[in-house]
Amino acid sequence: LITTHNLGKSFGPNDIFSGVSQSIPPRARIAIVGPNGIGKTTLLRILVGLEDASSGRVLRAKGIEIGYLPQEAALEGSHTLWQECLNALGDLLSMESDLKRLEAAMSDPQRAQDAMQSYGKLQHIFEQKEGYTYETRIRQTLSGLGFEQDDYHRPLTQLSGGQRTRALLARLLLSDPDLLVLDEPTNHLDIQAVEWLEGYLSQWQGSALIVSHDRYFLDKVVDHIWEMSQTGMETYRGNYSAYLQQRQERWALRQQSFDDVKLRLEKDLDYIKRNIAGQNTLQAKGRLKRLSRTLNAIDKGGLDAIQDKKWSEISDETGAKSQMMSVDDVTARIRSLRNPIHQPTRLSLNLKANRRSGDLTLRTRDLVIGYADDGQPLFNVPDLVFKRTECAALIGPNGAGKTTFLKTLLGKLPPLSGEIILGASLDVAYFAQAHEDLNPALTLVEEIESVKPSFLLAEIRDILARFLFTGEDVFKPVSMLSGGERGRLALAKLALSNA
Repeated sequence: LITTHNLGKSFGPNDIFSGVSQSIPPRARIAIVGPNGIGKTTLLRILVGLEDASSGRVLRAKGIEIGYLPQEAALEGSHTLWQECLNALGDLLSMESDLKRLEAAMSDPQRAQDAMQSYGKLQHIFEQKEGYTYETRIRQTLSGLGFEQDDYHRPLTQLSGGQRTRALLARLLLSDPDLLVLDEPTNHLDIQAVEWLEGYLSQWQGSALIVSHDRYFLDKVVDHIWEMSQTGMETYRGNYSAYLQQRQERWALRQQSFDDVKLRLEKDLDYIKRNIAGQNTLQAKGRLKRLSRTLNAIDKGGLDAIQDKKWSEISDETGAKSQMMSVDDVTARIRSLRNPIHQPTRLSLNLKANRRSGDLTLRTRDLVIGYADDGQPLFNVPDLVFKRTECAALIGPNGAGKTTFLKTLLGKLPPLSGEIILGASLDVAYFAQAHEDLNPALTLVEEIESVKPSFLLAEIRDILARFLFTGEDVFKPVSMLSGGERGRLALAKLALSNA
């Protein structure tokens, strides 16, 4: 369906990724994984034609239909959710209209025979494309993605950002494209909707290319993994769990290969040092020349350049023109060889409370959650008692009021009735769903300064490095960060709050 050749993308002097050569066959189930900011979303946008690559080519099958779900949908218009779904079925609706026209023509004796022949052919195609059940399909899809019947005829303008993303996903699924390209599809889905989507994709006949950090979703859905890293892209067969095991095996193999190569280089160097001034000086100089070529080959092509060759067969092409190194230079070069395995760095999250709170963290009495202007309660809260060191999960379908409940506990929204009692000596921090507490105009350094104005630049850089922001990245504006990077920055601020 899509093939890439040596694809690369740069922003100014910075290479985001390069050398991507991959293909997406029919019925593929592929996940792209990798650290935040490595270019996964950018690659998706290039594949679907929304951005141009800086180098390389993208070849798409003729007539291919691609459905693309971005992380945040930009659905606009005053039409309803139901009409948005009907927009995905334009061909079916056109056929339905033609069938009605032919039915009318069949009542005319002069046109009846021709109309009946055309009707029979068109009806067969309409039936094959499940034209008689499209309304049922729409209801099943909307229901599966967590919409209630009351939502079907609401204008898009009344839907939340998450609901608009799910509305776009519903339209894409109904349009039945050749390739679904999904960027973090589970971000706005509750547990039931994720399970429904897993089942849908397992039965679907098209191909899917997915970026997701939901390892459980990927375990159920995909059969190939593309891993993006600073050293390029690698392909693994199987789901996410299989990928983790295979990656560990590859790392072990590369470590062994590296150790073997370095040991052989050190043995040759030892022979040269012992014999360069003795009776075997010619053999030692020959080995030194070959060792120089080998190190040049490694410099130009990495360990892969010599991996599958015998020591005596290292190609002269990479180093024949270069001069023989001195023994000291060869010694220094061998010592400086580093294992090329690029293992991902781990985020260092260390949460500490500034002071000990009281044993009672939270208590509610006769609490009713809802919006005052709406007047209708979202739900009644049974009287809660939440104690120090306890950890609770709040789950439920989309739109049930989970975020509203949290904001009510935090005092950002008033309850419809009842009371909330927070414990003594309690410092509360809030990690918001959309990270709305981040200022897009500030740099990462300035965001940390807003929490710790007394910190020196070196201290701020140290904090950011623990959350995988290094080098010049710390001076980027927040507006340039990917969704995952914003999450890490918000966690960094949370860790400094001493809540």
